[in-house]
Amino acid sequence: MIMTDTLNKQELQDFKIAIDEEYARVETNKPKGIILCTLLVDYVPITDFKAIFNKITKIVKEGNYNKFIFDKRALRAFHQPSMEWYFLEWKKEVFFYGIKTHRKILPKEAWFVKLVMIAKKQITLENPGNIIRNLDIKYCDSIEEAIAE
Repeated sequence: MIMTDTLNKQELQDFKIAIDEEYARVETNKPKGIILCTLLVDYVPITDFKAIFNKITKIVKEGNYNKFIFDKRALRAFHQPSMEWYFLEWKKEVFFYGIKTHRKILPKEAWFVKLVMIAKKQITLENPGNIIRNLDIKYCDSIEEAIAE
């Protein structure tokens, strides 16, 4: 094990569980200003998806956070309306509370990655006034990479 692996594992230990539910686990690292949301199932109904993210919004408002890591590796279904709401509504709301850095970890399936990229392009083209252009969004392969980036 190299030194950076040890440091990254230590950083993961610094996260505290804020939400632990059927569909998602949300962890926070206040000193680093990071919120980590890990989806736990292959599909999250939109009403539950919105409920989880509304709870995350409350956490954002109560803390001094600037980075959101979204681990979607468990997903096996792509739901366009959920993605649109997440991009156009939720990201806009938390942007004004300081969340400007977004790191995403997608499932490895090529079809899923392709659908995300197509949908992101479509959302951006159809909503030219959105705040997506003001965000630092990167796709990562692991939580450790997302923390470091």
